[in-house]
Amino acid sequence: MIANKKEFGLGLGLFAGFWVLFIVLMSPVFAGKNLLDYMDNLYNQISKKSSYYIPDVTKKLEAYKGQQVSFSVKAKGDQVARLTKMFQAGGATVTPDGEKLKVAGDLSAIVSNTLADCEAMFKNDGKSVAAKYGAEERAVMYDWEEAFKAAEKAMNKENKFKEGKIFNNAQTKAIEPAYNYYGIEALPIKDKWGTVVLSLVGYVIYTLWFGFSILFMFEGWGMKLEH
Repeated sequence: MIANKKEFGLGLGLFAGFWVLFIVLMSPVFAGKNLLDYMDNLYNQISKKSSYYIPDVTKKLEAYKGQQVSFSVKAKGDQVARLTKMFQAGGATVTPDGEKLKVAGDLSAIVSNTLADCEAMFKNDGKSVAAKYGAEERAVMYDWEEAFKAAEKAMNKENKFKEGKIFNNAQTKAIEPAYNYYGIEALPIKDKWGTVVLSLVGYVIYTLWFGFSILFMFEGWGMKLEH
């Protein structure tokens, strides 16, 4: 038995409207994408612009020019030849050591070479990275990340924490963003601030819309919360 048909009808109308709009928003009406995909891509573009730390990592390398380091990296299959070529591009000496590769060279030169690859990937120029090593660009960046994790661990084990930090900074502030944002065009938030504000306000309104539709239907039905 409906206690308040008018209130129940209002809630039911809001509930139906919520799902009609939901269907529209989930349709490819936003530049060929649904709203979630469109906004996800937009926020990725905006966040990429604020995730560019390569110059900062490069600057911190200046104090380590000429400093020699050595560490081992696990490698198997195609990784052996790929990692060898990658480290040699940074002037390092690479020696096979069982299932590992022993790497030795100038810390600054090794990391600088990696940062050059990150710079290219960040600018979506993966072709130059692939041509440089004769390997798929994402595989190269994955190898860099794993190798730098191993290098950081080796430096910390030798109590060379500052050197370990250099490898960590390169990994988290250059390699990871370059890999994750590859293929995405960076966009300043000032170019889309109106869309961003509208999306946030719209999200709040749309959430309240659903909540009130349920509230009105239940109250119209005669169900109320009491102390």
